[in-house]
Amino acid sequence: MRTPRFLLAAALAGMLGATATPAWSLDLMAAYQAALAQDARIRAARAARDSAIERLPQARAQLMPNIAINIGRNKNDVDRTQESVLGREVEVNEEYFSYNQTLQLRQPLFRMPLFAGLRQAGYLVDDAEATLERELQDLGARVSGAYMEALLAQDALELTLKQKAFTTTQLDAARKSLAAGFGTRTDIDEAQARLDMNLADELSARQHVEFTRRQLEILIDQPVDALLKVDAKRLPLLPPEPADVAEWIRMAEEHSPEVHALQARVDAARAEIAKARGGHYPTVDAVAQISKSGSENVTSPRSSYTNHMIGVQVNIPLFAGGYVNSTVRQAVAEQVRAQENLEATRRDLAVRVHREHRGVTEGVLKVRALEQAVRSAQQLVTSSKRSFEAGSRSMVDVLDAEQRLQGTLHDLAEARYLYLVSRVRLKALVGMDREQSIGEVNGWLGS
Repeated sequence: MRTPRFLLAAALAGMLGATATPAWSLDLMAAYQAALAQDARIRAARAARDSAIERLPQARAQLMPNIAINIGRNKNDVDRTQESVLGREVEVNEEYFSYNQTLQLRQPLFRMPLFAGLRQAGYLVDDAEATLERELQDLGARVSGAYMEALLAQDALELTLKQKAFTTTQLDAARKSLAAGFGTRTDIDEAQARLDMNLADELSARQHVEFTRRQLEILIDQPVDALLKVDAKRLPLLPPEPADVAEWIRMAEEHSPEVHALQARVDAARAEIAKARGGHYPTVDAVAQISKSGSENVTSPRSSYTNHMIGVQVNIPLFAGGYVNSTVRQAVAEQVRAQENLEATRRDLAVRVHREHRGVTEGVLKVRALEQAVRSAQQLVTSSKRSFEAGSRSMVDVLDAEQRLQGTLHDLAEARYLYLVSRVRLKALVGMDREQSIGEVNGWLGS
């Protein structure tokens, strides 16, 4: 029995040494602010938003006047055959340089695809903005979940250590009782078996603490040592406000950034249909041009011309091999896809809102019930100890009572953390102020 315990103790000591590195403590708000600056998904969403914003000036630029200058200079080598005055064919070779200079201003007057493209650019910007907001809301939920999971792992370790200390005390008492002549070997074996299990649980708990801390460190890209815990005395057990889940679903459909992003994609797809159908319409441009050329006429290579032109150019499409009709059908199919994705997300959003609403509502009841269960378990431990001292209960009964107490305390801590995370997630789903939501939970933390 000594060798396994020695190995477990050595493993625990190694883990303690590995975790004893310089780090810093933080609360939930500090963790969220750090994640805002370090999370790769947020940086990617911001870059996507910045990229989408550039679509607007690009779309406007296509409706603005376009000014271009074209300059050319060419060397001409001309072989010409002509009849002389005597009726004979004479070959003449001429070499000369020609040039042309053209300054043109073109102003689109009527181009349906460009008008639709401008509307589409606005919808794409809305999509990128809403997507960024969705990622920010999701980050708050992810950080809160990781933070609470790390706290739960720490609580589980502390409860395991308490259980181990209690079992060690009971084992020493059982050994003394046997040495005094009124104990049993069974009590020692039972306590020893429980202690060995506690050591294994401690090793697993420390590993889970390390894992959950690592998850949080990845989110904020900084080391973590101490975490502020939830102060049970300051934690208000409040049901959702409003209480009706249908009202929360309505708010989610109206304010959810996820829905806003998908609605913008539907609008962009509708604008794409207008762009495609614009291929059937004529285009009208106003054109003003000044051109100057020299030696461009073979018959008079030494001549030069200056031409001023202003007018309207109309281009009427007649046949493009079915290309326009195909792009219209493709755009219609994309719009149907976007609408179905929006509808599917709305339905799924209702399910998620209902789940988190229940998490808050039932979380209040569950925490209160477990608080009462803890009080009952504590009383059971006290009664079991007194009954054991009186000889009416065994060592096993005392160990079972203590184990039940620690298990109930773990369930209570888990219920509190799930209640808090559900509050953050519920508010994130309906697009509420994420800073206020995180700050509210952060105000319930203590030392």
